[in-house]
Parts: sequence; C-alpha cells; structure tokens
Amino acid sequence: MKKKVFVAREVFQEVLDFLAPHFEVQANQEDKVLTAEELVGVLADKDGAMTTLTERIDENLLNRCPRLKAVCNIAVGYNNIDLAACSAHGVMATNTPGVLDDTTADFAWALILATARRLNEAEAYVRAGQWDKWKLKQFLGLDVHHAALGIIGLGRIGQVVARRAMGFEMEVLYYDVRQAAPEIESACRATYVPKEELFRKADIVTIHIPYSRETHHSIGAPEIALMKKSAILINAARGGVVDDAALVEALRTGAIAGAGLDVFEGEPAIHPGFRELRNVVLSPHIASSSEKTRFKMAMKAAENLVAALSSGNPPNLLNP
Repeated sequence: MKKKVFVAREVFQEVLDFLAPHFEVQANQEDKVLTAEELVGVLADKDGAMTTLTERIDENLLNRCPRLKAVCNIAVGYNNIDLAACSAHGVMATNTPGVLDDTTADFAWALILATARRLNEAEAYVRAGQWDKWKLKQFLGLDVHHAALGIIGLGRIGQVVARRAMGFEMEVLYYDVRQAAPEIESACRATYVPKEELFRKADIVTIHIPYSRETHHSIGAPEIALMKKSAILINAARGGVVDDAALVEALRTGAIAGAGLDVFEGEPAIHPGFRELRNVVLSPHIASSSEKTRFKMAMKAAENLVAALSSGNPPNLLNP
C-alpha cells in the first residue's frame, strides 16, 4: 500500500506526476489557504506533506497527526515549522536551499534600483496622465553606482547581492553575527563592519537574514535612526526582521528617503501606513518568483519527500 501525502498549495503538474508513482497524493490545486483546523483534518491520515510558509506545523498539529513523518517546505525559510516539536515527534523537516539564491538576489536588485530611482512614483505619474513637460528636477533619486551598499547577512543570497554590486562599482559593507571567511570577503569585495557603522555609512541597506526569535525586529527605530536621510532600506528576506511600524514612521517623516519591500509582518496583511506612502516600493513576496526557480523549489521539496519516506535520509534535512 502506498503512503499518503498532501501537497498543501498549488504546484506544477510535473511535480505531482513525479510524486504519483511513489505515493497516494492529495493536492490542493485550487490553492485554498487552509485554516489550522483544516490542515489538521487533511493531515490526520497522511505520512508526509509538502508545505509552504502559509502552513504552520507546530506541537498542536503534530499531536493530532501521529502518522506524519515528513514535512517538506517549498522555501528556504522554515519559520512556519517548529523544528523542536518535529524532532520530538520524529518528524523530518526539510527546506529548499540553493535553488533560489540568484533569483532572489536579482529581485533585491530590482527593488534597489526601483526604490533608488523612484520608479514606482514615476510610473504612476505617467499612467495618471500627469506628465506634461520635462523638468530638470523631476523625480530626483539616488545614484546606485559608486554608492555604499550595506548588506545585513552575508549568507548565500547576501553574497550574490554583493557580487552583483561590482558592476555598479560600489563600496560593499556587511554585517553578520559571524564574520565571513577571508576568501568569501575577497570574492564579494565586502568589508565587515559593526552593525551601527553599517547603518551610518550605507547609502543602501539591504537585508538578507532569516527570521527567528533572535532576529525579530532586529532592524527597528534605533537602527533606522542611524541611517542617512538620503538612504534607502531594502527587505527581500523575511517579514518581522524589520519593525514595520518604525519604518512607516521613518518614511512618513522623511527620516530616510525610501524603502523597497517584498516581505512584511503578518503578510499578506501589511501595515496600512505603507499604502499611504509614495516613497516605498511594495511587492507581494515574489523575490523567488521566476517560473524556472519556483519549479525547481517545488521539485526539490518533492525529492525531499520521496527520500524522507523511502530512505529516511532526505538531502535537505533540517533536524537530523
């Protein structure tokens, strides 16, 4: 008898075809976001699941889903999964590292350029039919070339972002909880500085750290207050790392020039203040959303699930 698995959100048909020979597959192809109770109901008789950041896997669910042995996230992040609870219940948890680094870094640069050059404001201006003449001082923005780029988190994605900066001949500063190896610093042409110094010196601050209890609001009012009035803040990492209320206030008062955001606290709900501001570029958590990359993410999660429920040794195991 085949083991039963659940695919919690819509995926590519090729992914379901890959799973079909191995499992009895139930898939949420209508892409409904399930409530906690609905998720428990559907996973109660399942051996494994492919999940996304919208599905919370915690002690309450695991207590009520005793057959569950593998939870495979279609994401690099896994703050929706209580790893300690999974380990206590003998449930393998996996993620999808490595396949989205370049795509996410590309999108961080899209946010940097759009925010620095006020592209969202200019585009709305043209669409509204307001452009009636050329002006010397129209939509004055921030030069990206030769600027100081401050990277919070020089992990895989942060390193790709840093290497992209070479084409703009930028000074690259970074802060992380641990200083990177000399060969990584050399490859990225990045200089380690204390966190406070980075916020004071950088023209552009871009965030590339995971969300956790330790990183919650690690960029808040004190850090933003250190930034130049001409500087911009970019977040394509995780909501909750930035104190959104503090950022709204800084943008509203002109304490910093702008922000580019792909992630938010409590998403898909966002702080209503962002919608009232023109100096912020907003996108709906799509940094990894190229067709090629999202396919790779889903397939890697499926490969993890097959390995977990066959050999017990998935390649991207988070809680060995």
